[in-house]
This record gives sequence, C-alpha cells and structure tokens, in this order.
Amino acid sequence: MKKRHVSAVLGRIVISAILIFLLFYFMLPPINFKSQDFIIFLILSILILLTVNFVSYMKEFLSGLTNSNLRLERDPFSGQIRFGMQRADEAAGHGRSLAKPLKYGFALIGVLVLFMMLASLVGIQFFNAKRYRDLIITENGDFSADVAEISMNQIPVVDRDTATRLGSRKLGEMSELVSQFEIENDYTQINYQGTPYRVTPLTYADPIKWFYNQKSGLPAYITVNMVSQQTDLVWLENGMKYSPGEYFFRNIYRHIRFLYPTKIFEDVTFEIDDEGTPWWVAPTISYRIGWWSGKDIGGAVLVNAVTGESAYYDKENVPQWIDQLYDSDLIIAQLDDNGRFQNGYINSIFGQKNVRRTTYGYNYLALDDDVYLYTGMSSVTADQSNIGFVLVNLRTKATRFYTVPGATETSAMASAQGQVQHLKYSATFPLLLNISDRPTYFISLKDDAGLVKMYAFVDVEQYQIVGTGQTIDEARRTYRTALNLEDVDIKDALDVQEKTGVIESIASVVISGNTCYYFTLSGSDTVYMAPVSMHERLPFLTEGSRITFTCTTDSSPAQVTEIRDIIPAAGTPS
Repeated sequence: MKKRHVSAVLGRIVISAILIFLLFYFMLPPINFKSQDFIIFLILSILILLTVNFVSYMKEFLSGLTNSNLRLERDPFSGQIRFGMQRADEAAGHGRSLAKPLKYGFALIGVLVLFMMLASLVGIQFFNAKRYRDLIITENGDFSADVAEISMNQIPVVDRDTATRLGSRKLGEMSELVSQFEIENDYTQINYQGTPYRVTPLTYADPIKWFYNQKSGLPAYITVNMVSQQTDLVWLENGMKYSPGEYFFRNIYRHIRFLYPTKIFEDVTFEIDDEGTPWWVAPTISYRIGWWSGKDIGGAVLVNAVTGESAYYDKENVPQWIDQLYDSDLIIAQLDDNGRFQNGYINSIFGQKNVRRTTYGYNYLALDDDVYLYTGMSSVTADQSNIGFVLVNLRTKATRFYTVPGATETSAMASAQGQVQHLKYSATFPLLLNISDRPTYFISLKDDAGLVKMYAFVDVEQYQIVGTGQTIDEARRTYRTALNLEDVDIKDALDVQEKTGVIESIASVVISGNTCYYFTLSGSDTVYMAPVSMHERLPFLTEGSRITFTCTTDSSPAQVTEIRDIIPAAGTPS
C-alpha cells in the first residue's frame, strides 16, 4: 500500500513538472517578479498542481470504490441511503487530504492577485505624474543648426508600404525561393553605410517548408534603398538559423529566454551591421516607476542571426550601428506623458495649461548615421496646428523640441493632395526636411495602385505654399519659386560641378513610373543619373555620345541637375 502511495506521489510530481515546463516553453515568461507575465505563470502553475492533485485523488477514490466491498445501506431513522461505515471513513479521509492543498493553493493565488493589484496601484499616474513626465527629457533645439540641408538625391522616398511592394516584387522574381519562403513584414529602417535603408528577413512559408529548409536556414534577407528604391536580395554564405519563424529552441524568442531567463524583453527587431551581417536586436525592459510601471529600455541583447551567438549591452554601450533600440510606440507614449504632465496630473484634466500631445503619426529622419523619430506636437485644444515638433534619437533617446508653429501633418497632406486633386493621388505621411533653412514637409503622392507618381514640398509654417513635380528636383524648384527663393544661388551648398565627357555605357530604369537614365563616362567609374524629363534628347543617347552637364557629387549615383549640350555619337541621327 505504501509503495502504491509513493508511486502515486511521484506520478503527480512528474506530470505536474511536464505540464509546467510546457507552459513555460510556450509562454516564455521572464523569471522575474518585476514581470506581470511571471506572476500569471505562477498562478497558472499553481492551478496545474491543484488540478493534477484533484484528478489523482479522485482517481484513487473511485478506484477504492470499485475494489472495495462497499455496500449501500438505508438509515433506519432518516431513510437516507449512505455508504457503509468503513467506506465513509475512508471517503472522509480523502476529502480532508484533498481540502488542504486546495486551501493553501487558492490562498497563494489570492496573495499573488493581491500583489498584482498593489504593484499596479503604486504606479498609477495620479501619484507619479512628475515621474511619468521625466521618463523622457526634451531640450530646445535650433532647427537650422541641427538638421542640415541634404541633397535632393539623398531624400528617402520609400515608406513601409512601398518597401513591402518592392520586396514582394523582388522575391517574386526568384522562382526557386517564392515557393519556399515569404517575407517578414518588419522592414526596419536603418542607416547602412551612410544611406537610409529598410531591411527585413525571409521566413518559412509554412511548417512543411520549414521542415525541408531548416537545416540550411533562411538563405537571404531583403534591403530596400529608401533613396533610389533599389531592392536587393542579399544572399548569405551560411543561412540564418535563428528567427521568429523557427520552431523549438532555434526560435529567437525561445533562444534568448533560455540564455537570459531573468531579462524582460521588448519585441525583437532585425538589423544588419556595417558589414551586412544580420542580427536580432532584443531590447531589455526596465521599469522606472513603482513596481512595473514607467516602462523604459535598460539595454539590449544582440543575437547573430546565423550563429546564435549573443551578448548583452547596457543602453549606453550598444554598438554605433544599432539604429532602433527604442520602439517608436514607446517613445510616442513617453512624449504624450511628458506633454500631458508638464504641470501635474490635476492640470492635465482641469485647466490644461501648457498641456500638449503628439500628432497622429510619425516618420523617421536619417541624421549623422542615426535614425531619428519625428513627430509634431500640438496643443490638446487645437487639432489643426502644431506648436512645434520633436526629433528623438532611437538609439540614445536624446530628444530635442523645436518651436515652429505651423500646420499639422494631416493638414499638409490634405494641402498636397489638393494641389493635384484632379489626379486623385493619396499622400504619404510627411518627412521633415530643411529646405533653405525652412522646416518643410516632404510628401510622396501615390496612385490607386500604390505607386509613387509625384512629389510635394509643403511649408510647415504656411501650408498653403506647396511645390509639386514628377521628380524631386522639379518639386523643389516649384516650391522655391512659391517661396520667392528662385533667385538664391544654391549650387555651392549642393556642391554642383560641371562635367564634359564621352558616354561609355548607358541604361534606362523605370523608378515609380518615371524613366531615369544611368550612365558612365570614359575614364571614370562614377555613375550619373538623370530623369527623362531633363532633356528631350536623353532617350536617343548612345555609347560614344558627348555630353556636357552639371551634377551633384555628394552621393552615389551622382544626380544630374542640368544637361547643357549633347553631341550624338558618329552614325546616330542628330
């Protein structure tokens, strides 16, 4: 009997341990009392223990009923039917042995629930308005000094939607891949070798495709140049073995959880370093208010997507090539709290003096090899105008506020659409640029198919001033004319040079519905680019033609700004 009891206890322990491990395996909570997920995991684990014990006790009890000589008796006084005296005592013993763990188990659950309530209570905004305000510190900035004017051929024109379309088209060209893999919809914006890019990995199309390909891993990732729209499928010498699309212990979330069981992680993002090596960036969460309120980033675990090797860095020491340590939604939430609680919690509801909020959207700006989040700031009582805007470094969280009263992004988008309303184009969310020391919204205009057809510049302070064009240069010239700046010499600022030479090679490419010509000159490796609208003879250029033009040389390919003379090659029509 004793052996049977010991065997039953061991069976309950083994079954409970397996079920709790499976719960941990799929739930992946940090082993950290600062995490609500861990408290929930503990509560579910207790319920598993209680359930296993209850089922075991009931099994023993029913087995005893089956194997005993139990008989039913009628009580001579009450007339009720009951168990025989001996079996009733055994049943009462089972009841007492089952009641005790149930009592302590539910008591422990109650303590954990009470702890969660108290931990949440000490972090509410009513008691901590100043601390919520100080989660992000803003400094006043000088827009002209902080945001340098960039060349027109350095302006990123690719948003997430366009990057998704370009990536899908690129993968569709690879027949051997499209049946096996899909594209993750991450498209993280980074600066890669001084140019803004969006990057995203491949993933397995389904579990069957994973089974056949997991040994070699994911073979490539996709990069989209946000300026030229050049989309590349970058092949890896060794495939990526760790990703969200993996199963079992090579799943990136499971991999970092078992390596760092106490860390609380934000969602992982995909980035590449300066050598093109793929990495997973897993920011770690720290709570700065109460017990688990005031979420912030304390550091990051970097995982090599190919080998799985990892290292933890404090936020002050993350490598320079990391561009998005802070999640954009987290930054927006902290900016809203900073604007809401400038003068305390009561003022945020009554009076609302100096209370401000972010506008409904954000974009990214590439500055000094870092990625900055841009969003406008508006008074809570005004919906059609901004009081200024902020730029937040997504690696360091350095934040600057620029006092520039003007139109909201949605108003600027409506103004740009109104300029070409007969074409029924839709506007993308604006990008903030410095044009002749003026804060200016840059907007792409798309057709119903999602293709970029035109571009627009909208003045932030006077959003009725709009310049549109089929190329960025044309839109900029129209905008400067509207600002009465057409007489200002801008060539020196853009490093414009005059070139004369013989065309060695030339090819045409269609970018967002516009034909552009790329060519090189004899004796030079520099690649030049000119839109077809720049000169009526461009479509007839051939190798051997002589051309004189001006161009900017501060980026690759060099942007042709004006074609002054074309002499056809011998044997071609003039």
